[in-house]
Amino acid sequence: MSFFYKAIDHVQLAAPKGSEDLARDFYQNILGFEEVEKPELLKKNGGVWFSSGVCHVHIGIDDPFTPAKKAHPAFEVNDIEAFKKHLALKKVTFVEDDRIPGVKRFHVFDPFGNRIEIVQKV
Repeated sequence: MSFFYKAIDHVQLAAPKGSEDLARDFYQNILGFEEVEKPELLKKNGGVWFSSGVCHVHIGIDDPFTPAKKAHPAFEVNDIEAFKKHLALKKVTFVEDDRIPGVKRFHVFDPFGNRIEIVQKV
């Protein structure tokens, strides 16, 4: 093959109809993403987009909605312990998982039940 993958451009997660403000609260105030404007032609579909550095998350409206409990994005961070302290201060629960050698990680669920993995390689 003459091509190779450089990066994941974005991850799309689903949310129920009318939940954009709840998504904004969680992804901005809890996870620290910034909202980015959707292209004009896509705004009619609802949802909201977020970005933090090279990590992009699109929240799309799905009706009927079913959360992604197994499939998930995984975001690598520089200081997982600081992230856990931040979540504790915000009263957000998370589940630690030590089943992969050389990786500190935990899972958090967005307000819609979608699983998100946070990792730090050690």
